[in-house]
Parts: sequence; C-alpha cells; structure tokens
Amino acid sequence: MCFFSKVIVSASVAALLSACGTTGSQYRPIVDGDKHSHYEVDLVTCSSLSRERRYTNDDVKSEALLGAAVGAVAGAIDDGSDGALGGAIVGGVLGGGGRAWETREERKRIVIECMKQRGHRVVG
Repeated sequence: MCFFSKVIVSASVAALLSACGTTGSQYRPIVDGDKHSHYEVDLVTCSSLSRERRYTNDDVKSEALLGAAVGAVAGAIDDGSDGALGGAIVGGVLGGGGRAWETREERKRIVIECMKQRGHRVVG
C-alpha cells in the first residue's frame, strides 16, 4: 500500500475516534449500598487513569493498517487502483473502529477495577 493510502486511512481513523475521545472513561459504575463520601473523588481519579489507554494505541493502528491492506487487496481485485484506494479507506476505518470499540470497553473495565480497588462495591 502506498504512503498516500496510509495517510488517508490514518486520517479517517483519527477523525472517527476523535468524536468519542473520552467514551468509556466517563462510565459511572453502579455500587451496592450507599456511596462512600469519597465516591466522586475516586471516580474522577479512576476516569483519569482510564484515559491513559489511548484510542490511538498501537492495537488500533495495527488493526487499521491490517484492515486497510485487506481492503486494498479486495478493492484492487474488484476495481483496480481506484478500488484499492476505496477498499483501503473502508477497511482501515472498519478495522481501526472495531479495535477502538474494544478500547472503549477496556477503559470502562479500568474504571470498574479502579473503583473496586478503592473499596467501592461495584456491581455493574
């Protein structure tokens, strides 16, 4: 895949992910019983910690590039060089977007585990 295609795929994935930059880290877990007086402070700390797992992490980049490569090959088979570029874009966005969704869930799990470690009885 040429450099130009990689730039387009990267830009497409970045634009897609920028719309949900804090998603997952803003999760508010349900706790069993009364909330401790320090619940809100702990939640802010845990949310901040979860944002260390970036949406532009290496896993997302790898999935975007793999998706772009597969899309480019499929597009080239179907429609030559024009199809390769379109396939690369679609494949990159789908590959990166799917992995970004997993990153969102990882952030949510980080918030839950962090709150548990701080003594909150998280149930959801």
